[in-house]
Amino acid sequence: MSSITDPAFLPVMESFYTIQGEGFYSGTPAYFVRLGGCDVGCVWCDVKESWDASQFDWFSVEDITKEAQASGANVVVVTGGEPLMYDLSELTKSLKQAGLQTNIETSGAYLLTGDWDWICFSPKKFKAPLDEFYTLSHELKVVAFNKSDFSWAASHAEKMHTESQLFLQPEWSKEKEMTPLIVDFVKQNPRWKISLQTHKYMDIP
Repeated sequence: MSSITDPAFLPVMESFYTIQGEGFYSGTPAYFVRLGGCDVGCVWCDVKESWDASQFDWFSVEDITKEAQASGANVVVVTGGEPLMYDLSELTKSLKQAGLQTNIETSGAYLLTGDWDWICFSPKKFKAPLDEFYTLSHELKVVAFNKSDFSWAASHAEKMHTESQLFLQPEWSKEKEMTPLIVDFVKQNPRWKISLQTHKYMDIP
């Protein structure tokens, strides 16, 4: 019987081989492991069905790794939900032993566990992130839903280390409204780059 405290088992909502559509690794083939469970509560979340972990089966880290290996991918992206609700140390250990690159997408609301090659930190207004993510993350990705998000994004960027990548991404339902504003912001603030949900344009998972 597995539990939230057992790092050898994790609740998997879905897993699939696709093309990373967002952020620094956009365009890269990747195997996605989407864990169930989230209490961050973004009103515009496009995977709200992931929030309730109780509806998903728990899989062993060994089986998750085997499926990732079988996909042929070199990069594994662990996402959610909020994946750091769980201890991911055993998962990353297993994936690395299999020769796979470990990437994570997180809101930073929970302590970091696991050995990660790439941390995409995407803070949300609905649950404050922990300070450690400003120094540990490789990438800051802020979803822009309205105009006030630009100053909010800048406040997070000020805390990031100098080598971090900065991305602004329009929230999908506001894409037509927000993209021109993001273009203007990035032109005025050239350390930033634009992230688009290219997988949605390509109609792939």
